[in-house]
Amino acid sequence: MKRNYFVLGLILLTFFVISFLTNIIGPLVPDIIRSFSLSLTTVALLPFAFFIAYGVMSIPSGILVEKYGEKKVMCAAFFISFLGALLFVITPGYFSYMCSLFFIGAGMAMLQVAINPLLRVAGGEEHFAFNSVLAQFFFGLASFLSPLVYSYLVLNIGKPEGDSSAIISFFESITPKALPWISLYWIFAIISVLMVIVIALIKIPKVELKGEEKVGGWETNTTLLKNPTVIFYFLAIFCYVGLEQGVANWMSEFLNTYHQIDPKTAGASAVSWFWGLLTIGTLLGLLLLKFMDSRKVLILFTGAAILSLAFALFGPAAIALWAFPMVGFFASVMWSIIISLALNSMNKHHGALSGILITGICGGAVIPLLIGWIGDMTSLKTGMIFMFIMLTYILNIGFWAKPLVQNETISSKKNKKATNNE
Repeated sequence: MKRNYFVLGLILLTFFVISFLTNIIGPLVPDIIRSFSLSLTTVALLPFAFFIAYGVMSIPSGILVEKYGEKKVMCAAFFISFLGALLFVITPGYFSYMCSLFFIGAGMAMLQVAINPLLRVAGGEEHFAFNSVLAQFFFGLASFLSPLVYSYLVLNIGKPEGDSSAIISFFESITPKALPWISLYWIFAIISVLMVIVIALIKIPKVELKGEEKVGGWETNTTLLKNPTVIFYFLAIFCYVGLEQGVANWMSEFLNTYHQIDPKTAGASAVSWFWGLLTIGTLLGLLLLKFMDSRKVLILFTGAAILSLAFALFGPAAIALWAFPMVGFFASVMWSIIISLALNSMNKHHGALSGILITGICGGAVIPLLIGWIGDMTSLKTGMIFMFIMLTYILNIGFWAKPLVQNETISSKKNKKATNNE
């Protein structure tokens, strides 16, 4: 179908909001540990609760999208997210937080399943790698801003010397004094409600999915799960999200434990720059994808990410403060290239495949939990070394992937025009 820029814009906005709600857990980890007196393993159960919702909801969400359409599913997803955030701010506690994160994660899973095949159709399949990286840009931008919002709130709420604006006064009136970071979840509840209203009120042009874009039933999903290529890319998504969340969730605690860096200021700033450089990295990725095969871009960026993680874990404080964010810079193209390679490696059932791939986001539940468990048994540094396995798997994709549709580059476009003119 013809490229639909209106739908594309809505998808990019949705990616922004998903990221703002999703990637705040990392900067909060030191506060969560102190607030609820948790071990590394028990605090890791919180992102586990969030990301395991992707494993539970992704395939059912695809079926819901086919039955009820993108608009209704997106509204329902943000409403579920609102209920999750509201649950925690009304009854703050460890177990209510875990339930809250599961609800928010379920809502985000529904959104991811609804908008990924929509992005491929609305933006054109030959532009899918480019549009996916563009979506990652908006995703990273929101993740860059959310730790800064966290720092602003916790450094001013309940502090006589802090900002006395109406916003701070409002949050002071509804947030427990001992838990100023909970104010973030009031913001999440408000954002979720606003998104429900926006999506419900505006007229979204109907986007007709082709037969192969539809999610299919359980039989289709079962058939796909028997395909080695599908499992190959499912594990790739599992590894990528596990890497992303492993770094983002444990970075601040690592810097605090090994380098005595304040998690409310420099630690939060490092997490912010992790997402900020991930955002900047997408810009370089967008440029490179116009000149290079996406597999070569993936190999280049993943190799650099391996080096950056090594410097972060084994370097001094000054180097670690920038090496961790640089992992984000080099991870910037991984998600979008893996998704595009996966969908462009299959000639049908893209909707069902998208649901299976999004299920792989549960890697964000398993890997941080595994890092925390290893950290309690040995050390946090040892736990984070495990992420080199994730990066090695992703690196191999660049060598083994065989897509049916190549990403369009400037040279391939010229060759295509020359062929058509003959």
